[in-house]
Amino acid sequence: MHEFSIAISIIESAELEASKVNATEITDLVLEIGTMAGIEFEALDTALEAAVRQTKLEKTRIQVIKIQAIGRCTDCDNEFEINDFLDPCPRCGGLFHRVLSGKEMKIKSIVVEN
Repeated sequence: MHEFSIAISIIESAELEASKVNATEITDLVLEIGTMAGIEFEALDTALEAAVRQTKLEKTRIQVIKIQAIGRCTDCDNEFEINDFLDPCPRCGGLFHRVLSGKEMKIKSIVVEN
């Protein structure tokens, strides 16, 4: 389950940012994760719940914003939502597309208390 190592990385990054301003607590954390980022969202929720214990994030409200993947067909230039790398273009049926969004995974915001 690589989601646990991702949860640890998120916590370490948030705690590092909090330490830069001498914060004692992180109250809110907002994450943006694409639907094609290779993350199981339920597994990440479980991993975060376990990993925040005894950290500055133990009482943090964590919000995960899912970013729907969008692709552009290389045959007809149509943009469309994708859920799998093999999804065909709904306009022309083409199987080749470039992923424009939906692979990202980032911390969007952190709210701290001193």
